[in-house]
Amino acid sequence: MRADRLVSLVLLLRQRGRLTATELAAELEVSTRTVLRDIDALSTAGVPVYAERGRHGGFALLPGFRTELTGLTHDEALALLIAGSRRGAQAFGLDSALAAAMLKVVDALPPNYRDTAAGVAERLLVEPETDLLARRQTSEEIPAAVLAEVRRAVFAGTKLRIHYAPPDTPAAWRTVDPLGVVIVRAQSYLLATRSGADRTYRLSRVLAAEQLDEPAERPARVDLDRAWQDRSTRFRTGGDALTVTLLLAPARREELVTTAVAVHTERTDPDGRLRMELTFQDLRHAHWALWQLGTDAEVLTPPSLRASLHEHAAAMVIMYDSSP
Repeated sequence: MRADRLVSLVLLLRQRGRLTATELAAELEVSTRTVLRDIDALSTAGVPVYAERGRHGGFALLPGFRTELTGLTHDEALALLIAGSRRGAQAFGLDSALAAAMLKVVDALPPNYRDTAAGVAERLLVEPETDLLARRQTSEEIPAAVLAEVRRAVFAGTKLRIHYAPPDTPAAWRTVDPLGVVIVRAQSYLLATRSGADRTYRLSRVLAAEQLDEPAERPARVDLDRAWQDRSTRFRTGGDALTVTLLLAPARREELVTTAVAVHTERTDPDGRLRMELTFQDLRHAHWALWQLGTDAEVLTPPSLRASLHEHAAAMVIMYDSSP
């Protein structure tokens, strides 16, 4: 841990020039006393760090000092900077590791490209918290200790014990064989097996986790994308899933597709509306999604959904039929 911090300290001084002990402590998330000890350790190891006194003083490296950490090309480094999504790092509890890695990536670039790369984060915004309609993305709270245990078990290939709380069900401990983690629309899921059966767990519902020493019963390699698709298909076609046929104004298509679980068929009718067959989680989900669209969506089947929307509309008419 300290070795990583010493490397980060050197990279900070290389890229930003003179920094005070307070500034270094804030960047490295340690105390100023720790920074001073690290500076002494670097000097003892032969790294040319020197201190400048006075109002504008601080610590700096002798000009020309360079550490060769990687052999990345310019485009490779830029690709890593762009791909280094903060959301992904947060989902695995690796924020600090991402920050340290990005310092090393920037340091690997030739001097004439370094300024360009340093501004990459300012020129790209990936998955902002709100969309153009000011709708906030849903966020989930996952304890750091849970993330750490899940991450270690997934990567090490060992069994994992989790205290899981499904909706409307008391929390209980269970031991699983972890396959991997999938992040969808800022929500994180643990794909695992339990007694040989496929299981999918929402990480925000894991109250506690413990990595076990026993090796997990899982294949040496896994196609996580295929596994997720298979489980998604089973989810859409099982349980209370509801298939709906409807006519839709084309301008509302993207809004509906984003809400639905799946789109099965789609074609344009002579009147210009889209005739679509979609799946929703259940009757309640379909009712909520289609009520938002008002008269831009007309449900054809199933009759139960048409009746539900009719009753809702009739109740609204009664409510607004007279002055308050």
